[in-house]
Amino acid sequence: MLTSEQLAAFRSTLLEMKRDIEDRLKQNDHFGIVRSHAHDAVGELASYDNHPADEATELYEREKDLALDEHTERELREIEQALEAIDDGTYGTCRVCGQPIPYERLEALPTTLYCRQHSPDQTVSQKRPLEEGVLMPPFGKFDFDDRDESVAYDAEDAWQEVARYGTSDTPSDLGKNVDHYSEVYAESEENVGYIEDLENFAAVDLYGRNVNVYPTREHERLENVLDDEGIMSNIGDLPAYEKDPYTSKDTHRR
Repeated sequence: MLTSEQLAAFRSTLLEMKRDIEDRLKQNDHFGIVRSHAHDAVGELASYDNHPADEATELYEREKDLALDEHTERELREIEQALEAIDDGTYGTCRVCGQPIPYERLEALPTTLYCRQHSPDQTVSQKRPLEEGVLMPPFGKFDFDDRDESVAYDAEDAWQEVARYGTSDTPSDLGKNVDHYSEVYAESEENVGYIEDLENFAAVDLYGRNVNVYPTREHERLENVLDDEGIMSNIGDLPAYEKDPYTSKDTHRR
């Protein structure tokens, strides 16, 4: 059972905590949430001319302010409840089991109205933010690249379609060499409409009969690779019985 001196000391501590919190909330306008939008705090009139990363930073700071305000308001309510318990003579007694709360626990946590065994805050939540199901891993549950049986149009494909019109990133942000700003997005080198690079420039019919060869960057890249390696095919050099006719024709032309 707490003595009158101990109760007076706890009352003084709680009142000091209450004044400190109320002063902080008044000075920072409840962490700025009384303003209509984060723009009011930074002097911005609109978002359209800002870099998305800057907007993301402001959004993060806004979310942090909301969380801090919620935490502080809760702490203030707990202080007021503890002061009410002192006034009605129930302070220092667990609201669940009615047993005295150890003095050491009250010293460490003056706002508590529960013993350690019946504290409502001892359960650690295992729930994760809902956004993680959409954003992590990249594109979340709408990314079908790792599913061998699926060739469906997924979230990554949707992003690539939009990113082809330009993003706020630069070639240096991508971390690899690109030829055009329209290729500054994830997996911009991915083939669209065909699988192998050869299909993009070798126009053949159903039976493999040559129709035409179109000059493309893939075609030029393949030629450079073959020239550097001194071979005639990207799967290795041609066997002698296939290479000789080519060699003979070249020699005859020369």
